[in-house]
Amino acid sequence: MTKTIYLANPYGFSAQQNALLLPPIAAALETLGLEVWEPFARNNQLDFSQPGWAYEIGQRDFRDVVNSDATFAVVNGVPPDEGVMVELGMAIALGKPTFLFRDDFRRATDSEAYPLNLMLFTGLPEDGWRDYYYTSLEEIASPEKALARWAKTDG
Repeated sequence: MTKTIYLANPYGFSAQQNALLLPPIAAALETLGLEVWEPFARNNQLDFSQPGWAYEIGQRDFRDVVNSDATFAVVNGVPPDEGVMVELGMAIALGKPTFLFRDDFRRATDSEAYPLNLMLFTGLPEDGWRDYYYTSLEEIASPEKALARWAKTDG
């Protein structure tokens, strides 16, 4: 059975970012044999002129986080996108495996130990958290990192 990964990201708000930045990340995840659930592609086919569209998108995204096997979160920006942070928080609360991607070199933390707000790392192991933290596209498929190991496991 193919594992699903929710790709929490802010790139669907910009046509250029959606066209240029999102496809290589999704492709890197797919090379691991994962089915990528990208929220803008899956859940934005609503009529935005109708009342309740925003609530419905939020509910659909929530269901996808619940029903996916793991979450891969793009945490670029200072601070990272608030919607991505909520999706990541839901995944952590649900006990889902979480993986962080940040190719933004700016620090967004007061902590000397972590490059981002320490709460984002609560879903990662204390020792070895760097195996769950990705700073380049090439790292995503690396067999040395946690995502590739997780993708190969059963269950």
